[in-house]
Amino acid sequence: PAPLSIEGVFPNPFNASTVIRFSLPSAGRTNLAVYDITGRKVRDLVSDFLPAGAHTTIWNGLDGSGRRASSGVYFVRLSSGGGAATRKMLLVK
Repeated sequence: PAPLSIEGVFPNPFNASTVIRFSLPSAGRTNLAVYDITGRKVRDLVSDFLPAGAHTTIWNGLDGSGRRASSGVYFVRLSSGGGAATRKMLLVK
């Protein structure tokens, strides 16, 4: 099976929204979250049991309260089955 990974963030840098592609080697409880540069969680994008394989989700640049996130560097963190992966994103307005 393919390793746990964030395959890509497209486009990056982005303005309104970005597509996040990730893969899971096995089914399991999965969390995909966005963090700001200080490590504060901005929003959970996925928090569910997912099957193994390729997956895609979109971040529309909103925080957990529905407000627009400010321009800057963000990190998307994927964790599942004891593994984790992180990727940098740049939101530009």
